[in-house]
Amino acid sequence: MSRPTRIDSPKRATNVSLASDLVDEAKRLGINVSEACQNGLATEVHNARTAVWKTENHDAILWWNDWVETNGLPYGEHRDY
Repeated sequence: MSRPTRIDSPKRATNVSLASDLVDEAKRLGINVSEACQNGLATEVHNARTAVWKTENHDAILWWNDWVETNGLPYGEHRDY
């Protein structure tokens, strides 16, 4: 998996088309549109990376779940449930 995207990395200007009513309402409410777009994009990137990771590791996750179901959690006897 690639390393996490840093939100505080250098900025790059880009053109984004947004619904004008939504932009007007955001500005009226004092929302920083650029920051809101960046946060939304960061969330989408995170979700997409998570989905890719789950797909790439699907077999290992199934194997581990089966192992735990058969054997219990490692050191499970030391856990305070």
